[in-house]
Amino acid sequence: MKYHIDFELELRKNSYSGTYIVLEGTEGSGKSTQVERLIEYYKEQEREVIKTREPRKEGLIGEMVHKILLGDLKMNPVAFQYLFSADRMLHHKEIIEPALKSGKIVISDRNFWSAVVYGIVDKLDGEYNTKNMNQLLVSQSILSFYHQFIAPDVTFYLNIPLDVSLQRISIKKDAKEIYEEESKIKKIIDGYNFVVKHFSDNIVTIDGTKSKDEVTADLISTINQIKK
Repeated sequence: MKYHIDFELELRKNSYSGTYIVLEGTEGSGKSTQVERLIEYYKEQEREVIKTREPRKEGLIGEMVHKILLGDLKMNPVAFQYLFSADRMLHHKEIIEPALKSGKIVISDRNFWSAVVYGIVDKLDGEYNTKNMNQLLVSQSILSFYHQFIAPDVTFYLNIPLDVSLQRISIKKDAKEIYEEESKIKKIIDGYNFVVKHFSDNIVTIDGTKSKDEVTADLISTINQIKK
């Protein structure tokens, strides 16, 4: 039995006094480094900053997610994506919304856009098209009648090519995660390019191959254009 569903939804905007900044990108793109640099920038201005990430590493769900990412615990990829969503729901209600309400700066390493990019890799065999993207946007509560995650004031995509990603991963000291395989990274880069193309008004692309100082300067220049 088929059902025809026709409706329009939009991203939930941040209506609070705080500022929500997100950095997205594939493995080795420099997100973690730039998060720390932005925190330093805001602290110099004596602003209160909340540093966070998705997925989280703490809490019951976060600890489980981290074990799966490291390959220490096995889980069906589709079920794994729903685990991400459960953690994201708690994350927004416990950390992000309260911080924004109180006027703080929230800087996050990833947010719900990763659910589309990584979700299509895990749930829909890496086939990036509008139908699959819309399915993820609704099923992961990014667009939903019942609950929506707050969209960042600005989302940055740190864009690097496959060879740069692989080179940076090869010298990292942390344990290798399940998404750090060449075939998956290639699909993830394709996914980010697809999402950025369709949401160019919501995502700012930054050249992640530039020097750390140049990337930081590009981030701050864009942030300073945001009017809150």
